[in-house]
Amino acid sequence: MPALSFEAPGRLKLGRPVAIIDIGSNSVRLVAYEGLSRAVTPIYNEKVLCGLGRHVATTGRLDEDAVDRALRALARFRVLCDTMNVSDIFVLATAAARDASNGPAFLEAAAKACGQPISLLSGAEEARASALGVIAGFHDPDGMVGDMGGGSLELVDVRGSQVGQGITMPLGGLALQDVSGGSLRKAQRIVREALERAPEYLENLHGRTFYAVGGTWRALARLHQAARDYPLHVMHGYLIDPDDGLDFLRLVEEADAKTLKDIESVSEARRPLLAYGAMVLEEIIRLGQPIEVAISAFGVREGVLFDKLDPQTRERDPLIAAASDLNLLRSRSPRHGEELCAWTEAFIRSLGLPEVEYDVRLRRAACLLADIGWRAHPDYRGEQSLNLIAYGAFAGLDHPGRAYLALSIFFRHEGLSPDKVGSRIRTLAGPRLLERARLLAALMRVAYPVSVAMEGVLPQVPLLARGGQVVLQLPAHLEPLANERLTGRMRGLGKLLNMEAVIEIL
Repeated sequence: MPALSFEAPGRLKLGRPVAIIDIGSNSVRLVAYEGLSRAVTPIYNEKVLCGLGRHVATTGRLDEDAVDRALRALARFRVLCDTMNVSDIFVLATAAARDASNGPAFLEAAAKACGQPISLLSGAEEARASALGVIAGFHDPDGMVGDMGGGSLELVDVRGSQVGQGITMPLGGLALQDVSGGSLRKAQRIVREALERAPEYLENLHGRTFYAVGGTWRALARLHQAARDYPLHVMHGYLIDPDDGLDFLRLVEEADAKTLKDIESVSEARRPLLAYGAMVLEEIIRLGQPIEVAISAFGVREGVLFDKLDPQTRERDPLIAAASDLNLLRSRSPRHGEELCAWTEAFIRSLGLPEVEYDVRLRRAACLLADIGWRAHPDYRGEQSLNLIAYGAFAGLDHPGRAYLALSIFFRHEGLSPDKVGSRIRTLAGPRLLERARLLAALMRVAYPVSVAMEGVLPQVPLLARGGQVVLQLPAHLEPLANERLTGRMRGLGKLLNMEAVIEIL
């Protein structure tokens, strides 16, 4: 599939915000990002539910009231971008403007309203952009991306950084509501027949991950979390077991939306579309048999920005990139976080504790995030660090990994007792990651009294496991650091590992 081509004035300026204006079938949205990077961070996000795609499937035209709302929103977004001093604005339009007979006239008026040229994406381009968004948001994804908007559904295969051939179908929520005349039974038949005609796509999904992109599916995931009393209200990376998902989706299709727990979190304009989103996802699960459904907050918009990165930047790990950014912004000595990565790695290697790639990524990220809470009051550093990390805008990170990172830094500040933190986040991490978090925190609690978060010290004070002992080696000129506080931290580490703790002066 060819590279995407989006018009934008001038060259990208990395030091200023960039923005995407997404003219979709259901909503018109502005998202401004801190800058163009591997770990894009939104600084402003606003949507207007215009419903441009409503009735396009039956009338072939964009509704005039919806057009008026969209043009007013675009004029507002233009002023907001000027206020934020945005360097580059990418404006894209999708299925509704693509399919409507008055789409060209609307796009001409829209370009005047927002003051920018507009790129009208084909179905194939929209599928590819969604896939690039998932590649930007997940570490080494493997499965199928499904992007359900108001007017269409795009399916495209992803394997690592490779994007397969995409397909687009008129199975968006507004389109289904329109062509079915509001009959869920008729809509279900339309969905089933359309998806059964695309076996080559769904057959490739068997035993792999389905990445669900789009506001309606995110809304369903939020309701699923509420129904399960899930402890972390973060959409990106939320996993749904297919069997449990099918039961929940059927409930959404059959029940009055008003009876669903936390339905207030879903806008009234989107609630009528929930049943259509549920039936499309149900049929994908039934026909494709994925091993899991992963909710993605990254989609076309993030894919557009990812496509603008140079190849070297694209290859960066998004989790490590985000942690590095926070380390640079918030730590007392950013280089210390990098030294902490190497210092803990050397100890774990001497301990003989196996680490798979997943473990290494999480430990490195935790080390880079270890000092981001230092400005808080000492009594609240653990709590504030936990909240910053657990609810932060991280990509390339699943929810157990979030819990591990948050717990590592919490225990670093508050001590190693699991009882100091709530059971819900401990449960989310699971027993293995909980113990890994306590171990890493114990290492940090030894490192900081020696280094005081300054670079250049940790390389001089190796910590290693040797002959049943945990040994911290101090050069002679640092011997005065071996006080009661450091000795106590070493004993805590030794107790955790059931090993004797020794401070050795070289």
